[in-house]
Formats: sequence, structure tokens, C-alpha cells
Amino acid sequence: MNVDANLMNMISATIFALAVLHTFSVKFFENLSKKSKHHSGLWHLLAEIEIVFGFWAVILVIFLSFNVNFNYAIEYVENKNYTEPLFIFVIMVIAASKPILDFCFFILRQIVRIIPFNKSVTFFFLILFLLPLLGSFITEPAAMTVAALLLKDYYYSKKVSEKFKYAAIAVLFVNISIGGALTPYAAPPILMVAQKWNWDISFMLQTFGWRAAAAVFINALIFVIIFYKELKSLKLDFSNQIKETPPFIVKIVHLLFLGAVVYFIHHPVIFLAIFIFFIGFTVAYSKYQTPLYLRQGMLVGFFLAGLVLLGGKQEWWLQPLIKVFDENILYYGTLLLSAIADNAALTYLGSLINGLTDDLKYSIVAGAISGGGLTVIANAPNPAGYSILKNKFKNNGINLFMLFAYAVPPTFVAIIFFKLI
Repeated sequence: MNVDANLMNMISATIFALAVLHTFSVKFFENLSKKSKHHSGLWHLLAEIEIVFGFWAVILVIFLSFNVNFNYAIEYVENKNYTEPLFIFVIMVIAASKPILDFCFFILRQIVRIIPFNKSVTFFFLILFLLPLLGSFITEPAAMTVAALLLKDYYYSKKVSEKFKYAAIAVLFVNISIGGALTPYAAPPILMVAQKWNWDISFMLQTFGWRAAAAVFINALIFVIIFYKELKSLKLDFSNQIKETPPFIVKIVHLLFLGAVVYFIHHPVIFLAIFIFFIGFTVAYSKYQTPLYLRQGMLVGFFLAGLVLLGGKQEWWLQPLIKVFDENILYYGTLLLSAIADNAALTYLGSLINGLTDDLKYSIVAGAISGGGLTVIANAPNPAGYSILKNKFKNNGINLFMLFAYAVPPTFVAIIFFKLI
């Protein structure tokens, strides 16, 4: 039996809304897993936020199979573009490898050494300031992975307050979202439109870059000022990290793998082949490696693939909204919509609209990256940071309402630079 297009759209939007609601309800399923005698495994699975959108994407595909036909559902799944989920899976695993982390640690340690200030404070500031900007060159997912792992190893593993943890991850999410705006290829929402709108690196630096750098700097500085006493009290021991560092040539090879994957970002067959060679290299030099983040990377990729499938059925209500917004409403509307829909999906929908002025194009992208830190689903790299840091929070989970609340102040700083100045 077939359903009409309007009913299909409404049901698809309802499934998407349930998925968004589910992301804010993972604690409910976690409590069910503790109470259930026979199905605790199922409830625990549904309490994993990385599973949420993939789970509801399966519901959508089942709905399409029964209410349209099986071939339509298969065609819908196969016609979606999964380059972004695949890329983030690959880049997350490579960026989280020990040689890459040690190289980044080495660079940051050299900077810390020449700055005559408290090491803990300086190191933390560089993680929240320098790494998000570095994301403009090694891509946001790679920067998120490295920054989250450094926070996990050197700060979240120590006795710091929950306020510290929530504020840090909120600033990280916001800074990563806006910090990738110096180039046209590193931030997913910019990548979606840069080629069609002819935005090159010169345009990005002049229009977005200085704003992004200033906002990232202010957010990191404000955090350091507020939590200065807590940061200063922490003692960082770098000695073990220095002793266990892999040989220089191994780090160089890992960096070459990372660079090659970034270069072929639009060619999944090629970067997946490079990834297979990378796996082989890590096996050959296993004594210089720590366990790869394969499970975490796959879960994040599954999350984003589900978002691609669910988002593909939301054009019918998102695109008309974008069309009727003026410059100001478009900026703030895109910013708020980013909280419930991946910001790259929003800019992609904006790119489908013909006749947009330069100001409207700017408003779409600026709003998308400004709101990219509000929720886990707002920006594609966020699930990677969430996956790495979630077990360091109370009860081994991140309260998404708390995350949203702590993300509002750094988001307001982004608004100041991208809209009010």
C-alpha cells in the first residue's frame, strides 16, 4: 500500500523529531537498563547516544519499505552520500593514534616551555585556542579528536569539578565549530557550499577567518579566567609521555597518512584504501601504538550516517523556512535550527536555493557555525568529542541539557563576532 507524499513527509518528520527527543532522553533508557531483569542490554544500547540516529534511521527505512515498497527504501538508502560519516570515522581513528597525539603534544609542550606562565593554565588554553584553529587545516573532526583526548588525559582524569568539565566541553564544541572557518574545506557546513559559491581561502580568511580566530581566543580566555584557580592547582606530569614517545619517522608517516586522507576528502574509495594501508602500518609498528579508536570511530560514523538518512527527508519543511527568512532571521534561525539538525545539512539546503545574495549566503553559514556547539548533533565532529569524554562525567554520561546551558555563553561570543560586529 502506498501513502501520499504529504503523509510520508509528516511521518518522516515525526521520526526525526523522536530521534532528537531520544538524544535528550538517554538517561531514561539508562535507568531502564538498571531496572530491567531480562532486557537490560537493549535499554543500555538505546542509552548510547551514538546509536540514536542510526536506530531511528532503521525505523524510517522499515516505514518506507512497508508503506511504499522495499525497492524504494533500498534506493533511498543507496542514493545518500555517506562521504562525511566515512571521512569522520577514518580521520578520527588516525588522529587518535599515539604518534599523532604525541606529535601534537610535542608542539604544544614547546609552546608551553617558552611562555613564562603556569604550565597547566597555558596548556589548557592552547588546547581550547590553538587546536580549534588548527582544525581549519587538518579538518574539524581531527582537531576535535586530538583536543578531546588531550583534555581526557591531562584534565578530565584529574579531580576537577563537574562545572569545569561541562564548561570545557561546551567551549570545545563551540570553538571547533567556528575554528574551522579559516579555510573552505575543513568545516562540514562550509565544505557543503564553498565550491558552489566560489569561496576560496582568501575569501574565508577575510570574511570568516578573523572573526573565528577572535571568538575562539575570547572563549578560551574567558574559560581560563573563570577557572584559573582550579587550573593552576593541577600538576601536569609530562615525563612519562616524553619517555614513551614513538620514533620521529613513525610520527612523520602517520602525519602523511593524515594529510593524504584530508587531501582526498571528497574521494571515499581512495581515503578508505589509504586507511587500510594505515591499519597495516600500525600492525607492523604495533610496539609504538596504543589501541586504535575503531569502536568509537565506527559508533560516531553510524550516528552521522543515521543523521544523513533522517535529514534527507526533512527538506520539505527546512528549505521553505530558509527561503522566507531575511538576513537577520536567517542567521538566528539557522543558528537555532543547528541545535536540532546537523549544521552541514542546513547549509546544504541553503546551497540549493537559487538567487541568494552574498549577505544571505553569509547569514546561512555564519549562523550554522555559530550554533554548532549547542548540542551533540549540531556539528558533525561533536559526537567524536562526546564519545571520548562522556565516561569522565558523573554517572558516565553527559547531561545534554547541561551541555546546552554551558554552550550558550560561548555561542553568544560567536554571535558578537559573526553578527553584531
